[in-house]
Amino acid sequence: MVLLEMSIVPLGQGASVSSYVAQCVDLVDQSGLEYELHAMGTIVEGELAEVLELMQRCIEKVAESSDRVSCSAKLDYRRGLHGRLVSKVDSVEQKLGRRIKRS
Repeated sequence: MVLLEMSIVPLGQGASVSSYVAQCVDLVDQSGLEYELHAMGTIVEGELAEVLELMQRCIEKVAESSDRVSCSAKLDYRRGLHGRLVSKVDSVEQKLGRRIKRS
């Protein structure tokens, strides 16, 4: 199972890119994969092939209206574990002995 954090940005489209982010989040939401949107990107959990294919679809969607697209991505591959979007934060909270602010 993989956690993929991605941030896809059209270049030359002005200061606000929330309309492009919304297009990508729509694709992510429709994928059926578990995900979490935060201020600087989106984290998706799934099998390696499906998260990479989703990232490609998001890049291609943004590229429909921008000649240049920048993508930052980070992968965490760990065999056999599911639900890590929540469990990784739960583990930190357990070590702190208290709940922390979540998105």
